Amino acid sequence: MNLPNKITISRIFLIPLFMIFLLVPFSFGDIQFLGTTIPLAHFIGAIIFIIASATDWLDGYYARKHNLVTNLGKFLDPLADKLLITAALIALVELQLLPAWIAIIIISREFAVTGIRLVAAADGDVIAASQLGKLKTVSQIVAISALMLHNWPFQALSLPFDMIAIYVATFLTIVSGVEYFQKNQHVLLKSK
Repeated sequence: MNLPNKITISRIFLIPLFMIFLLVPFSFGDIQFLGTTIPLAHFIGAIIFIIASATDWLDGYYARKHNLVTNLGKFLDPLADKLLITAALIALVELQLLPAWIAIIIISREFAVTGIRLVAAADGDVIAASQLGKLKTVSQIVAISALMLHNWPFQALSLPFDMIAIYVATFLTIVSGVEYFQKNQHVLLKSK
């Protein structure tokens, strides 16, 4: 259990924390930024989510820089990403900040990809994330952060950045999912 893997696990442990701030009806009041009103609890939850998301970059950077890339890390890192994103999407649907159909598309893709990874792992293979998959993850993090922050600071400009970002993330989710299945169809064919 090296440092990058510990950082990845810390990302998983931050999930319940940001969920509490998003979903428990705390009466901390609201804060206002440039014409956007954000419940303070949502702001705190968003900050925790952003910190958890930043650990995704940190663990990968540290693992590559110090040659600490492991099969466990290749498996845990995308799993932690999926747990983080799935929890955030479900919370946003509960808060009525995100249409459920978008969450269903994104979560379905994540489950399908995780399924293929598990089949590959059973055969001793580890499938690392592709560049498009990493771009998809970044786009999801940006979109989810914008939704949690109630479209701040773009609300002041009447620009629906949060919804534009989530549509882009959904598109990249679908495209990267198709790419993933095409590149890894041998895993499914081999497991028959």
